[in-house]
Amino acid sequence: MQSANMLLRKIVRSSVIPFAAQHGMKKDLFLLSRTLSLSLYLKQDKSCEPSEKLDLDAWKKVMKSGLHEEVSETVLEPKELSSLAAARDTLEMWRLAGKLVPENISEEQLKTFMECPSKSAKKKYLKYLYLKELYKKNDKRRMEERRERRLEAQDQASNTDETKKSSFMCLWSRTMDKAYNWRAAQSMIFGQPLVFDMSYEKDMSVREVANTVRQLVLSESCNRRSVDPFHIHFCNFKDDSLYHREFIKYYREAWGKLLITVTDQCYTEIFPKDKLIYLTADSPKVMKTFDHDKIYIVGSMVDKSIKTGVSLARAKRLGLETAALPLEKYLLWSTGAKNLTLDQMMHILLTLKDTADWRKALEFVPKRKYCGFVNTPVKELKKTLDLINTLKRGKRQEEEEKQFTKNYHKK
Repeated sequence: MQSANMLLRKIVRSSVIPFAAQHGMKKDLFLLSRTLSLSLYLKQDKSCEPSEKLDLDAWKKVMKSGLHEEVSETVLEPKELSSLAAARDTLEMWRLAGKLVPENISEEQLKTFMECPSKSAKKKYLKYLYLKELYKKNDKRRMEERRERRLEAQDQASNTDETKKSSFMCLWSRTMDKAYNWRAAQSMIFGQPLVFDMSYEKDMSVREVANTVRQLVLSESCNRRSVDPFHIHFCNFKDDSLYHREFIKYYREAWGKLLITVTDQCYTEIFPKDKLIYLTADSPKVMKTFDHDKIYIVGSMVDKSIKTGVSLARAKRLGLETAALPLEKYLLWSTGAKNLTLDQMMHILLTLKDTADWRKALEFVPKRKYCGFVNTPVKELKKTLDLINTLKRGKRQEEEEKQFTKNYHKK
């Protein structure tokens, strides 16, 4: 029997295994050879010695060595799909079924989808992701369309004389800036001073201070572009204050190049008191004409604060003369407080300085605050307005009585 087994092993090694190696080690051939060997082995006598078991183990090793590549491939394949892969398969099925499913979904979103308690919650979450992805696509498409339109407009502009015009405008703006700076430099020597009182930081919030600085920036630009600018003084101005930080936000490096005077001194220490006039809406004295020899002071406060009497009290404490703009004399005031912004005050003072015309100067007052200019005395206008209001009230009262009588008869 041992000789028969040895002969069978030699036949298999010499014929079957080389043939299988030439044809890519097909599994079927090895199985066939194994069945043949086993069938022959089983037909033999059942009384086997322990050496025959060792021969079978050797045969198994030979078979395993021949099928090494196929066995390795079967081990690498996953036995079961992971939960994430199963969830992705579910999403793909829902997408094919026509449900609202996003095209791209991250692992975090997939985990959130799997943690949803019910099927309806999962559908709602997928719909949310789908709409979010759709909005992003639409935004991207619009941005691309705008970019294409902008490029087309640039191409059309390049074909025309826009480049020449832009270069001319740049040259013109530079020349005008030089002219404006020259006027501002001249005003620092020969111009009439205009003081902005910067001592109201404690009386305002951070937002109000920012609004004040914005109005002062507009006032400075308006003054620099005027024909005869003021020499602007920022008095009671402290370094590293809230005013200072807000100015640096607007001007940045140009803050140190502004043609204005910035000082921490009070205006009473720089100018004589008899020439100072504090402009405040709370003053009982009304300004009649613009005096070129006087130095006007404007409190750096905003309209929103409306601190009644603060600037007037400060002027009285310093022993200064006060004045208010003649708004009621020239304007038929309707609603709102009589406080104006700092840039509006700058426009009014510059116009008065150039033309001495109150009607032209007060055109910078917001039109929502007055009905029109006064051509007749204010008292007569008030009488006519009161008469109109009484007539309106009388008509309204008659209509209400008629309506009441109709309703009463119906009852």
